[in-house]
Amino acid sequence: MHKVIILTDSTCDLSKDLIEQNDIHVVPLYVVFGTTYYKDGIDLTTEQLYEKVDELDELPKTSALSPADFVKIFTPYIEQGYDVVYTGIGSKISSTFNNAHIARLQFEENRIFLVDSLSLSTGIGLLVLKMCQFRDQGMTAAQIKEAADQVVPKIHAQFAVPNLTFLHKGGRCSGTKRFFGSMLRIRPVIRLKDGILDLDDKAFGKFSKALDIMIQDIVDHENELDPDHVMITHSLGFEEAKYIKEHLPDSLKKKIHHLHETVAGCVISSHCGKRTIGILYITK
Repeated sequence: MHKVIILTDSTCDLSKDLIEQNDIHVVPLYVVFGTTYYKDGIDLTTEQLYEKVDELDELPKTSALSPADFVKIFTPYIEQGYDVVYTGIGSKISSTFNNAHIARLQFEENRIFLVDSLSLSTGIGLLVLKMCQFRDQGMTAAQIKEAADQVVPKIHAQFAVPNLTFLHKGGRCSGTKRFFGSMLRIRPVIRLKDGILDLDDKAFGKFSKALDIMIQDIVDHENELDPDHVMITHSLGFEEAKYIKEHLPDSLKKKIHHLHETVAGCVISSHCGKRTIGILYITK
């Protein structure tokens, strides 16, 4: 049986500590300003991303890994005798997953296994942590893929967004046209449904009202919550993260084994904007 590498991309938004502690291999996607490409988290941090937005007065674009990129990524692992299980940004959001599939066809069968997360940010991260658990239990790469595919529909990803500018211009969230340009102080809540971002709920007035909607959502799922890991992930929304942690009921917090706060990387931040924040979890 070959040793197994768990591979993901930078949109997983896991902290460096979680990545190192769980021996996760991460490849960066690209952020593009003009004709200049930056590797997410390597050439550019989230803080630097927003500095460039202000400096250049333009929103960045993002770029998927190409099939050739994936061939270069997969090759050393295969040559070293590893099997690879990869998951990253969902196939309905980015072409990255499809490009990984194209690259996989150039290798021996049953050496590279792909799991479509149908998610983004720490929705992917939660799936990756589950895959690491499966690996540590001694599962083969094929078994990890099979088990991970069962987890995918149980991932809950939701985000509160201060305004719709980044999402609307990025074009990756359905429903933004309904509200963009409104004079009302709408605070949208975005949820992933079947791999697609949808403007699913909204609050009016204070941004904290949108945070309350997300808090209520996880409270409503308390009895079916997978307690291993829950994520609060934000794009420099530190005050909002503090608010959520303070307002989660104590009864719920006691059930959660690991409540993580992570900062979204450049690719995710490019599409949602500063202070966007999410609560992400898995149900049983």
